[in-house]
Formats: sequence, C-alpha cells, structure tokens
Amino acid sequence: MVVPKIAQAWDTEQYQSKHSYVWEFGSQLIDLLAIKPGETVIDLGCGTGELTKKIQDLGANIIGIDSDAQMVSKATSQFPQIKFKVDDASSFSVKKPVDKVFSNAALHWVPQAEEAVKRISEALKVGGVFVAEFGGKDNVASIVEYLENMRGKEQNPWFFPSISEYASLLESNGFELEFASLYKRPTALKGKEGLRNWILMFGQSFLVGMSSDQIEQLLRRAEKDLRASLYKNNQWIADYRRIRVLAVKKPIDSSSKK
Repeated sequence: MVVPKIAQAWDTEQYQSKHSYVWEFGSQLIDLLAIKPGETVIDLGCGTGELTKKIQDLGANIIGIDSDAQMVSKATSQFPQIKFKVDDASSFSVKKPVDKVFSNAALHWVPQAEEAVKRISEALKVGGVFVAEFGGKDNVASIVEYLENMRGKEQNPWFFPSISEYASLLESNGFELEFASLYKRPTALKGKEGLRNWILMFGQSFLVGMSSDQIEQLLRRAEKDLRASLYKNNQWIADYRRIRVLAVKKPIDSSSKK
C-alpha cells in the first residue's frame, strides 16, 4: 500500500531561527543575476523574503512568489514595500514577460520539474536570464537513504537531478545553458538537535501516519545511526550537494517553422 504524502507545512519561526543558512548561502547566488537597475525580476520560491529584499536593494523591480501562504505572509510583514504572492512554480504565470527569474533552494520541492521550467521560460523575455540553485543528485544522501529505508521511497518528496538531466529540461524548453555546477556543500545544522530539527522541518513527508511517540523513536534512532557519518566536532553536518545554473532564453528559430 502506498501511504499518502502530506503537504509540506512551514513553521516560519523555526525556519528563520534554525535554518537561516538556506538564504544565507543563497546570497552568493545573487551575483550571477548581474542586476541592472530597473530590471523586473521574479524570486521564485521566495520563502520569507530575505533574498527578495537583497535583490530589490540592487535596484530591481522584484516580485516574490511562494506556494506557501505562511511564507508569503511572513515575507509581506517583514518587507511590506515588496509585492509577494502565493503561487506554484509549476503553474504560475505573469501578465508581462520579465527580465530575470531567480530561485534559491526551492525547485527541488517541485516534482513537476518540466512544467516549472516551461513556466519559467514563458515568464521571461527573449534574452532573459534564469539563475537557480537547488538540491542536486545525491543531495543529503545519508539522510535521504536513512529515511527511505525506515519509511519507504514513496515518501520522498524531493527532485534532486543530475546536471545532464536538468540541462536537458532547460534545452528542450527554449533555454541555452551558459553555466552549470554540481558541488558539495557540507552544511552545519544549528545546535545539538540539528539533525532532528532538520527532519522535522524538511522531512515531514516521511513522518505521515506516525504518532508523536513513533516520531520521537525515529528521531532518536536517526541520531544514533547517523552520528558516525554526520556528527563532527560536536556538530551535525548535513551532506548537501547543490546544482547551480545560469540559462538564457533563446529566440524562436523561425527557420524551423513550416
């Protein structure tokens, strides 16, 4: 029997206090956008809006989009001068094409990856730039393998592609890939309870149908079984691997039309 997945629920206070590295690492990605004042940019999967604000500060007209209403509410309360809206990466649309689309740590939550790429392409002007970073092949492999063994592969909510897999999606949907990198990014999880907090925040799909006692047992066992590989110098270190891409929307080749 396939156990139904639960929708990911985001606790914005926990997200900001225990997992701020999500946007702190993403700050480095903004340089690839090479913002020119006055450009219109979409921050796709904006979360609580910290990077959206950084992009606005560079002179962009920015729109933050996230599928989670709590994230959007928090972003709006923090940065009321920015337009945020609830929408999904695989189905969003814009009234007028924009100059650039930015996405940090969001697209691995979108299993409808090709639909998302199509929407991003449709949202961009010809010559528009798409810059993104998200979980790549074997991202947090130790944690994923452990949870899959404990709860089943069908509970896995993530899309962690290889470079070639994602490049193919981009190139078949009107993009020219200018830069791609898959790199290791060992990530310190805050506090001695870093691993359990990570699972409770990001691994909710694996916990569906479990009682609070059963969840506690799983967390304790995970801490015991993964300690040798992921606990170093009195700190949990998650084995992150990230894909970073920069792609440009190509003009339509009129010669290919019949």
